[in-house]
Amino acid sequence: MKNYITIIGGGLAGSEAAYQIAKAGINVKLYEMKPKKFSEAHSNKNLAEIVCSNSFKSNLLTNACGLLKEELRKLDSLLIKIADKTKVPAGQALAVDREEFSKQVTKELESNPLIEIIHEEAGVNNTLNQIAQEGITIIATGPLTSDTLAKQIQELTGQDKLYFYDAAAPIVTKESIDFSIAFYGDRYSQEKKKEETVEEWKKRLECEEKSYINLPMNKEEYENFWNELINAKIVTLHDFEKKEIFEGCMPIEIMAKRGIDTLRFGPLKPVGFDDPRTARRPYAVVQLRQDDKIASMYNLVGFQTNLKFPEQKRVFSMIPGLAQAEFVRYGVMHRNTFLDSPRLLTEYFSMRTRPSLFFAGQMTGVEGYVESAASGIMAGYHMANLLEGKPFLSLLDTSMMGALSKYISDETVFCFQPMGSNMGILPGLDERIRDKKVRYQTLAERGLKDLKTALAQAESF
Repeated sequence: MKNYITIIGGGLAGSEAAYQIAKAGINVKLYEMKPKKFSEAHSNKNLAEIVCSNSFKSNLLTNACGLLKEELRKLDSLLIKIADKTKVPAGQALAVDREEFSKQVTKELESNPLIEIIHEEAGVNNTLNQIAQEGITIIATGPLTSDTLAKQIQELTGQDKLYFYDAAAPIVTKESIDFSIAFYGDRYSQEKKKEETVEEWKKRLECEEKSYINLPMNKEEYENFWNELINAKIVTLHDFEKKEIFEGCMPIEIMAKRGIDTLRFGPLKPVGFDDPRTARRPYAVVQLRQDDKIASMYNLVGFQTNLKFPEQKRVFSMIPGLAQAEFVRYGVMHRNTFLDSPRLLTEYFSMRTRPSLFFAGQMTGVEGYVESAASGIMAGYHMANLLEGKPFLSLLDTSMMGALSKYISDETVFCFQPMGSNMGILPGLDERIRDKKVRYQTLAERGLKDLKTALAQAESF
């Protein structure tokens, strides 16, 4: 095995990983295809280019991304360090001068004698498999991975383990659902049988398995919702995204525009349900499906959408039972090359079947700038430890990094979809705290404490 680590991709995750590995005194070969070749969304030659928003989101500890950034600061994240240096006024958020940010990251890595930056597309002269066989390798090619590399990643991981678009429905916390309206039950088994009295029916429902959560709508509620849905503002897709995405999945707002009753014969079909409040079939039903093994998060079934995030909050909160819903992630539909990580990766971002091959960045199923940096730190840290024969850093899921690591590697998760940092993926507290800010602050303090303990244990080896 070579005494250097190869990193493929000079985006946020790859750049962070390179810095962390070099900090451990290990040589790095960093492949970045720019400026010889650019993706459809990239435009400058620098590393860690930011192509969308210049915001790294909130700095507050009562915010999930704020907690994650604080964790990264404790791990000496290069990207967060430079983001803090290049920040621009943005209230309580951390926003950066995107050009200066990328320039400073590039300068930092180019000046490091342990980092060799190779400006060519990996996989052209040597295949990914050949590169990976030479030594420890990180693949961090991002959501716009080139066709050449995507094909080779498929060969490394399995044809059915790579996705080319992200079509995910919104997710809400269970505790924010109004159960004076919502009810549990599967289609048809929840429905009142003819021979049952209302009392017998309700008693039976109390004993049945609590699977789907159902949100009934009357005619007026449905029509008001439908009208707002078809007129809501949508995200403008790039031309290179449109064909691929829409062939794979129909956004709910597009489906709704085919006619006022289309949804009632599709994902909002009320057949097989009775509203416990009326003992009658509702006009329409929105179903929520459990999204995590502890049943703290539920996704809106069939609600893949291209609506802007504020519009999702406004329109979907019109659904009875979701008026006070807390959205831990919004629906997305965009080009996003990512792995079926629960089948492929460990919590350390290494392949289960190939321990010297790691992945990092959005390809692993973490979503967001800060999340990509976090995966880069984790992959880089673990890779350095692997080369030095040290144990991996084991993080509890009480920290945001630990929770994200366990989310992408949880084998019980099927129909895997990318996830950004959110308080919903952290385990609950022993005590119930109703005030959300106080609860989130308590979760953050617990996570930082547990991270400190984990780092102290790691340093003792």
